[in-house]
Amino acid sequence: MTQTKIGIIGLGSIAQLRYFPILKNMKNIEIVAVSELKKNQLKMVADKFNIVNRFQDYQEMLKNSEIEAVIITTPTDTHFQIAIDCLKAGKHILIEKPATKSLQEAIQIKKIASENKRIAMVGMNLRFRPDTMLLKSIVNSKDLGEIFYIKASWTKSRSSQANWALEKEKSGGGVLMDLGILLLDLAIWSVNYPDLETVSIKNFKHRTTAVEDSSIGLLRFKNNLVLAYEVSWLLNNDKEQMQLEFFGENGVARLSPLTAYKKIGNDRIDISPLMRKISNNELYLKSFENELKHFVASISNNVGVVSSIEGAMHRMKMIDSMYKSAELGREVEVPFEFE
Repeated sequence: MTQTKIGIIGLGSIAQLRYFPILKNMKNIEIVAVSELKKNQLKMVADKFNIVNRFQDYQEMLKNSEIEAVIITTPTDTHFQIAIDCLKAGKHILIEKPATKSLQEAIQIKKIASENKRIAMVGMNLRFRPDTMLLKSIVNSKDLGEIFYIKASWTKSRSSQANWALEKEKSGGGVLMDLGILLLDLAIWSVNYPDLETVSIKNFKHRTTAVEDSSIGLLRFKNNLVLAYEVSWLLNNDKEQMQLEFFGENGVARLSPLTAYKKIGNDRIDISPLMRKISNNELYLKSFENELKHFVASISNNVGVVSSIEGAMHRMKMIDSMYKSAELGREVEVPFEFE
């Protein structure tokens, strides 16, 4: 079996708890090198997973001609430069979300990836959950009729407890960049990313100073679709809660759990797909496994990328507009197009 040679830059919690355990069990992947600025952390993780080639300077790691692809799991403000350096070194990349802090950075990564004929994928793992993939197929089957309204809500503690996550210059933002970008991407991806028209957002800083810890808003699309959302690090009183609802002319589909109903005459018909009961944690882990399998398939089998840097451009266009609306305290149009 041919193995794809992988390097990993950034050995924080997401790499240790999610990427390494899955990658080590994938027969068609070999982790040949890792890089981490913190010397003690580099030694601890490399020793734990038996990685011989280890570097504090990722530029030295990129000189290894064996490495075909690099997974980037560093703080958000470092993604752009690391991604550019990897692509110029001839490596395919998988960047943990959010890919960049701005639309312009995403546009530049796409340009360099195209010039070097390399894949630039973004780790939007919610797209790869078994239930969300089924949800998208239901929404696109037209059984529900035209989707006119989406409700989205996610409340949980911060994904990263690192200090940089609360520093806007490093993280790019607060809960909107942490939970919001994943939830909104899943919602809008499920309806094939229609053109955004206006956004009206209110952000709150109850227990934070530099970034928002709650965000509530309304997005209007040019096809008359409306999306209402709320994301918060504060509202999780006892447990994590994620809800996503698609309302069509003829029915509704929901997460989580995944259910769907269709109106036929005066009857309400259950069209929920049959799935074995899976815990949220299992769904979460499966999403990373499916994501990594897809990344490798994109490299080795020339499979089209489900979560490309082009998608990140759409997301950052949306997120930039949302922060602008929150700053101005009013609804704003989304007028600009990609070059």
